[in-house]
Amino acid sequence: MNSQSLQHIFEGWDGYQKSLVSAVSDLTEEQLAFRPAPEVRTAAEIVRHLSSGRLTWLLRIEAPGSEELANKVEEWHTDADGARHVKEESISLEKESLLEWLKESGAMVQSMLDQWTTEELAQSYRHKFRGTTYQVSFQWTIFRILLHDVHHGGQLSLALEMQGIVPLELGWLGGHLTEPPRVEQ
Repeated sequence: MNSQSLQHIFEGWDGYQKSLVSAVSDLTEEQLAFRPAPEVRTAAEIVRHLSSGRLTWLLRIEAPGSEELANKVEEWHTDADGARHVKEESISLEKESLLEWLKESGAMVQSMLDQWTTEELAQSYRHKFRGTTYQVSFQWTIFRILLHDVHHGGQLSLALEMQGIVPLELGWLGGHLTEPPRVEQ
């Protein structure tokens, strides 16, 4: 396999990041606090969870910028298997804080995609989950975070649509504010 940057492999993730930031940027505090049902996250909680999930998982593979971002987290939780997780409640739900975390966690993802090559994808680490220890590849972890972004971006889109807000870039445009290269006629 020829070594390529991960940016080439995961092209489009940067556009999705722009779509998430764009969708959140124009929201009011009231719109961010909307909770469609008692057991469902608010739009703000979805954004916070998305950002903290990126950090929790990418710190495990020592992605570029992950340690620096981890130093900004005030509280961590260690689960029964010994895995560290961002204590989400320690991150403010105020819009400016959410945007900062979304942008900084997105910058961490982008640094990883820019700096790492396909050779890093085969590296692995041990991760214990529900009492079972797994040998997890970096590829699995990165794909997990990509899917986590898309899943929770969809939740955010639904939470906004329930308020009558149509997040064009997360809905009709499928999460892409960036266009592929145009063909000259």
